[in-house]
Amino acid sequence: MTPFDAAHWTREAESWAALSATPDRDNPLWPIYAPLISAKAEGRGMVIGQIGQTLDGRVATEGGRGEVINGAAAIVHLHRLRALVDAVVIGVGTALADDPRLTVRNTSGQSPARVILDPTGRLNDAALCLVADGARRIVVTTVDRSFGNGVETIRHAGPELVPAAILETLVRQGFDRVLIEGGPKTLSRFLAAGALDRLHVMIAPIILGSGQPGVQLPTAVSIAGAIKPATASYVLPEGDVLFDCDLRRP
Repeated sequence: MTPFDAAHWTREAESWAALSATPDRDNPLWPIYAPLISAKAEGRGMVIGQIGQTLDGRVATEGGRGEVINGAAAIVHLHRLRALVDAVVIGVGTALADDPRLTVRNTSGQSPARVILDPTGRLNDAALCLVADGARRIVVTTVDRSFGNGVETIRHAGPELVPAAILETLVRQGFDRVLIEGGPKTLSRFLAAGALDRLHVMIAPIILGSGQPGVQLPTAVSIAGAIKPATASYVLPEGDVLFDCDLRRP
């Protein structure tokens, strides 16, 4: 388990632009971001999921959407992921509950396209993720609805949006590297479908006891049937622990 103190994490954040432009295997951050950096440099596709949760697997208190579970260093990490992908994907439930901007703000880099999965057209036209700021904004839905203001709409046959079909659509749009950011239901659907190459799980040193659950998959019949990815772990400032799971390498 690799630890980062606050000063070191900040210093490495300042050199982020150089790290993402030029491989530096001596940089302590390299193992965390190398898969995405290499995929981008080589023009390869990659789908990475991320989730922040407590020690007891909760993403928020009951009814506590919008609360921050993880520390500032974990937010920097999330923004680094955004800076390395072509598109960031969330479900409409997260868009309605948290109203995230989905932009790159806490590190250097360009904001990715923002993709909202909204099967029944519930998204508010005033949602922050739809604000015109130069990044593409795309709503994937099964209904006939227009959002205006330059927002693109991609209609799929309903009643549900299938992860494989969504990713095929995004590749056709030129998005080879995709971040599935949330919420837990959307992430769980992509994980259950075998549609993720990597998964970053950020664990906060907090025990809620109850609350909204994180990853939810069909119950494994036995431990032998569980997902067992190759995993590395990193301790961030403020005590968050990042588990980097390679789902393509057992």
